[in-house]
Amino acid sequence: MTDAPAPAFEVSNAGAGPDSCSLSALASDYEFVVPYFQRDYECTECRKQVRRTRDRYDSFRARDALPVFVLPGPREHARAWQREFELPFPVLSDADGTMASDYGQPVRLAFASDWSDFFGRIPKVVVVDARGAEPRITWTYTGTVVADRPTTNEVVAAVDEARESEPPRTAQS
Repeated sequence: MTDAPAPAFEVSNAGAGPDSCSLSALASDYEFVVPYFQRDYECTECRKQVRRTRDRYDSFRARDALPVFVLPGPREHARAWQREFELPFPVLSDADGTMASDYGQPVRLAFASDWSDFFGRIPKVVVVDARGAEPRITWTYTGTVVADRPTTNEVVAAVDEARESEPPRTAQS
């Protein structure tokens, strides 16, 4: 378990929800926010992961958790995923990479990412506990290569573990 402040964000959303998506808005509606940081919208492993998460969406909702997929690149790439996969959750366009950087998504030899999936952004999943006044990161999974990702069961279990702990304390607590 980790315990660190979750960086605030506000980025463009092409999926379910408002056009502009922020951590503060999501935290007011859900107890847990689960950003999935992806390599890119064409990545085969990323596409498998978004389909698996979509298919298990009810498991997240039963825990008052919202998966949020974060794609580098333009909003049109996020729109393409929304059209193709019909996702019930946000698909964020982190075009300038600020959100990924703030959450520590690793990048391996970015200049070579157009030539091979072994380079570029490395997948990362974060569980944010939004039950307190200050959202906190309670769990992270950072891959070592593009195919290294947690299973949906592992992510759901991380939400369950966070749910069993006390909500994050406020600055006054």
